[in-house]
Amino acid sequence: MPDSLGKRQRRDANQKKLAAREERRLARAERKRDREAGVIEKGVPMGAAEQAEFLPDADELAEMQKEINDTA
Repeated sequence: MPDSLGKRQRRDANQKKLAAREERRLARAERKRDREAGVIEKGVPMGAAEQAEFLPDADELAEMQKEINDTA
């Protein structure tokens, strides 16, 4: 029976968590400096992707509706 009993996996997982936490902390500090310098606007950053990108357009929506009506 191994001596570790999962200790290595727990240690590695904790190290990954700590590294991710540090990356988030550094990113927050950088955003804070940028906001104070006026490089980026204050407030919640808006992502590049809009929800509309993932929604079907009118033609696709009509085709989907037609398929639904045909099967019903």
